[in-house]
Amino acid sequence: MGNIRTLDQADVAGKRVLLRVDFNVPLRGKTVLDDTRIRACIPTIQYLLDHNARLIILSHLGRPSGEGYQKEFSLGPAAKRLEEIIGVPVQMAQDVTGPDAQAKSASLKDGEVLLLENLRFDAREKIKDRDFVAELASLGDIFVNDAFGAAHRDHASISGIPELLPSYAGLLLQKEVGTLSGMLDNPRRPFVAILGGSKVSDKVAIINSLIDRCDTLIIGGGMCFTFLLAQGKPVGNSLKELEWIGRAALMLERAENVGTKVLLPLDIVAADRFSPDAATVTVDVDSIPEDMMGMDIGPETSEAFARVISEAGTVFWNGPMGVFEMDAFAAGTREVAEAVAANAEADTIIGGGDSVSAVNRYGLADKMSFISTGGGASMKLVEGSPMPGVEALKEGD
Repeated sequence: MGNIRTLDQADVAGKRVLLRVDFNVPLRGKTVLDDTRIRACIPTIQYLLDHNARLIILSHLGRPSGEGYQKEFSLGPAAKRLEEIIGVPVQMAQDVTGPDAQAKSASLKDGEVLLLENLRFDAREKIKDRDFVAELASLGDIFVNDAFGAAHRDHASISGIPELLPSYAGLLLQKEVGTLSGMLDNPRRPFVAILGGSKVSDKVAIINSLIDRCDTLIIGGGMCFTFLLAQGKPVGNSLKELEWIGRAALMLERAENVGTKVLLPLDIVAADRFSPDAATVTVDVDSIPEDMMGMDIGPETSEAFARVISEAGTVFWNGPMGVFEMDAFAAGTREVAEAVAANAEADTIIGGGDSVSAVNRYGLADKMSFISTGGGASMKLVEGSPMPGVEALKEGD
């Protein structure tokens, strides 16, 4: 991703530091249900406080209308949780760039913390309005981006502020970019990539990128059925994208031409309907009944995938193997998660989204080398698409 300016290059003492984070956390009333994203930014927050910065934190949360304050999307609960974690008072501005934010940011002292209200209370954030960028930048002296999960957005607080202030990558963003770029540029081999999820169309760019880089590409989840159709196999009522069958066939052909092995399921758990109490049958992929749909990979497939994973030097995993939210169809995802966790010698990288939910659900997070905080962002980086938030931090910009 090129050389990005990092926090150790910044002189933050006595400076008002605008820190963009991703505190887009799940709430129930005033309670934060999962503080993973808050904790992920603590090393950067602590670094800035230890170096006597005057810290002004910016984040979005949810999808408010953009027409002003909405109680259910307030960052107040995140401010309270952050205060509990760091043991330092966290002031809360009642607006984004209005009088309260201006007054409180101006009066900050070294080592104090202010959290602005939800950036998306102002519709100008998402359209990167020039006046809004200027209003945000006027609150600080230095900008630090630690919101990797939003780094693929061309928003005011992501790519706009760096045009006006000296800007640096926070420790989390630096680690995310470094880990994922290192995996792509210099993986320990064999490099095994595992992709799941529902649609081929959502992951065309990442499939093509990984075909060029990995030694083995494992494909599960709903997207596998379009590839099976490309091989001429019947898939019954399984999820499929008919308009993508030709493209899937070309991907398989290209993988063969460049020497990348593609592993597709050998057997499938099929169900008569999309329901946790559906009638099920496990069949090989040549025998999926016309009136049933594939809901998970079968045990023979899990074993074959696990065998390849066990021999890997690098594993990248994004996407479940089946409808793992339903216990009846969770075995494939669980067994792949366990196989990744069991390979203690490999660099194991979980690429955000449902894969993170899975490793957390099965208590395996501490067995993984790296878990990305940004599903969409990690996908953009792996597929090689420019990320506005990262591009804005590059040397010479």
